[in-house]
Amino acid sequence: MNETLSLLMNHRSIRKYSDKPVSEEQLAAVVAAGQMASTSSNVQAYTVIAVTDSDKKQALSRLAGNQAYIVECPVFLVWCADLYRLKKSAEPHLGDSPTYEDSTENFIVATVDAALAAQNAAVAAESLGMGIVYIGGIRNAIAEASELLELPELVYPVFGMCLGYPDQEPGLRPRLPQPAVLHRDRYDPGALAEVKTYDEISSAYLAKRTNGANTAPWSQLMAKRLAEPVRLHMQDFLKQKGFMKR
Repeated sequence: MNETLSLLMNHRSIRKYSDKPVSEEQLAAVVAAGQMASTSSNVQAYTVIAVTDSDKKQALSRLAGNQAYIVECPVFLVWCADLYRLKKSAEPHLGDSPTYEDSTENFIVATVDAALAAQNAAVAAESLGMGIVYIGGIRNAIAEASELLELPELVYPVFGMCLGYPDQEPGLRPRLPQPAVLHRDRYDPGALAEVKTYDEISSAYLAKRTNGANTAPWSQLMAKRLAEPVRLHMQDFLKQKGFMKR
């Protein structure tokens, strides 16, 4: 176990932040680390918006389900898949050539690029003693959030990220046993047997975390998750923004 592996193995989502500020130099370093993440064909199809304005953070918090830590963290980063910059930068070189910025493949490329850059940035932040938590709730009212952030066509917010210095010490949430996710040479349906073991581990973790108020196993929580019609507006929104038209 080296220093890098130790850092990665101790990742925790931070939902309470101290009032210690994040300097411009630290923010620049975190984003620079994000920019060095792998990117498909060097398209770098993402943009990150650093929100520090208190009114704007309040508005984004409301749109994301009233998550207080969006307001409390010093910097709220919104990671966006961005094909607008790619399209506009390429236009002078294209002439009358057809383009495919609205393809499903390019949507996937931009979304993956944003996620890779964000995770690099998360690790960089943790190496500096900061903490983060991803905010998928930015997609709850995605049209309103996009308008607030003045996002043009072919740009959408993939997720938010609170950034700041932790004011809590949450425990490590256990993950699936590695044999459930690491298969050899082929997909192994038999690895599903590992879920039973994980159900016991996750149930014990939740019981301890909630003082016995919640003991639901992971598979039961996932059943509830799959049965909820979550953010079904996303497909229409993305197509209106110019994504996934072919």
